[in-house]
Amino acid sequence: MKPKVLVIRTAGTNCDKETEFAFSLAGAETYLRHVNQVKEKSDLKDYQIIAMPGGFSYGDDLGAGKILSLELLLWFKDQLKAFIAKGGLIIGICNGFQVLVKTGILPDAEFKQTVTLDYNDSGRFEDRWVYLKTKCGNPKAKGPENIWLKDLPEIINLPVAHGEGKFFADKDILDRIERLNQVALRYSDVKGKSAGYPLNPNGSLNAIAGITDITGKVLGLMPHPERFMFKHQWFNWKEKEVSPFGLKFFENGVSYFK
Repeated sequence: MKPKVLVIRTAGTNCDKETEFAFSLAGAETYLRHVNQVKEKSDLKDYQIIAMPGGFSYGDDLGAGKILSLELLLWFKDQLKAFIAKGGLIIGICNGFQVLVKTGILPDAEFKQTVTLDYNDSGRFEDRWVYLKTKCGNPKAKGPENIWLKDLPEIINLPVAHGEGKFFADKDILDRIERLNQVALRYSDVKGKSAGYPLNPNGSLNAIAGITDITGKVLGLMPHPERFMFKHQWFNWKEKEVSPFGLKFFENGVSYFK
């Protein structure tokens, strides 16, 4: 049977259709729902995957993702805890990543915010393709198996589009995330080496572009995999053969339940 994916949108969400399409293309049964519909009719245990798409939920009026994060905590905290405990997958993309860190689902599912995504160091909205390193941890250290990144090459390209994408945490929290191999993606140059602006588009500490929880089943990332479903969406597709790296994220999520 196809895994069921719940894509949650609200006022200001603008990547919901693309995210639903990506999961559908990957073989899932998708349900795109406004958060008010989820309150009225949905039980999270009916789904295997929850997706929080990108955009500007509620206009980011109190900070990116803040209002939606408070809404989720008020209405769905216990359901989300149960969903995570049973092994459900969650992906938060861009604004969805901001929601996951502000609910406290990331990095440790304690439902208390310990990290944030701050304003870009450039002071402007950054919209470009970036290089990302997918092998980010110490291979000798124990860490979660990252379900979402399975079979991806070490260096990939994805587009970013955000004004508040700088990953920031206090040193002790940052050190713990690194020690537990929770960093999923880092901004890099074409060879996978650390680089400054504009390759790191926002000034994220340790060039962090995405993290997982300690199980590897909950992923938050600033880049947009749903915008790279077909090879011709890549900026250099006429000159060089490339796989649509974004599609692989969704295929990995779907195949986990098959």
